[in-house]
Amino acid sequence: MKYALLCYNAKDAWDGVPENEQKAIYGEYAALTEAPGIFGGSQLRPVESATTVRVENGQTLLTPGPFVHAKEYLGGFYLLEADDLDAATAIAARIPAARMGGAVEVRPIVES
Repeated sequence: MKYALLCYNAKDAWDGVPENEQKAIYGEYAALTEAPGIFGGSQLRPVESATTVRVENGQTLLTPGPFVHAKEYLGGFYLLEADDLDAATAIAARIPAARMGGAVEVRPIVES
């Protein structure tokens, strides 16, 4: 089964983290791209760079910034093929966001 591992980062997760530790954490993210079953993914630019699109009464409305203001924001994702949910959550638990005040949402991908 294929899964999207959606990495939600706490807004202040990097506050006070020394540069050498930040480099080590980024290394963990990079190493996950080589994990068995990972077949894609990417880091997203900061939430402030987002543009939210809505269509109301046939008019396209663009709003700078995220859809909602929250403590956690989608910071990136991995695409994973795993035998089952247990295997997928084991990989998700290795993602630094999960231990740094954020969360990782494991969501099955619809396959046609």
